[in-house]
Amino acid sequence: MARRISLREFQESLAQRLTSAQRGETRRALLGVASGGDLWLLDLSDSGEVVPLPPLTTVPLTKSWFAGIANVRGTLYSVVDFSAFRGGEPTRRNANARLLLVGARHGINSALLVDGTLGLKSVNDLEPAPGQTDGPAWAGDSCQDAQGRKWRQLNLRELFADATFLDVGS
Repeated sequence: MARRISLREFQESLAQRLTSAQRGETRRALLGVASGGDLWLLDLSDSGEVVPLPPLTTVPLTKSWFAGIANVRGTLYSVVDFSAFRGGEPTRRNANARLLLVGARHGINSALLVDGTLGLKSVNDLEPAPGQTDGPAWAGDSCQDAQGRKWRQLNLRELFADATFLDVGS
């Protein structure tokens, strides 16, 4: 039977791992997230902070995938619905939805709205997976875990440089 931990313990553990990754202590860890039925991996040192979905303020005259603006501890973040951005269904705004505050490290107050986080993954536990080598520059290599689930790596630097991502106006 799995040991149950409180949300506070989980957040503290994740915060410690993120801090370690920023110092370079954890070089091979990836953060797993679910978005629109797909599984994505982000380099832990690039992934930033994960927060529960706060209220969003919609912005008129923006693309449908631009979810709005979020105020997180007094800092405003532009929020992109990652599933809708990729052409999928909009992310359900429920208790599982999370914001990845991914842009702070790159000097951009940007966040990705995802279905949920799936914890930390080790590169050593993944194998290259065939297929899905096409797509935008920000969609990296495909890999597979021991359970046979396919993951795709997300390159945040490439995403922040993508003209489509930057063009939120309708």
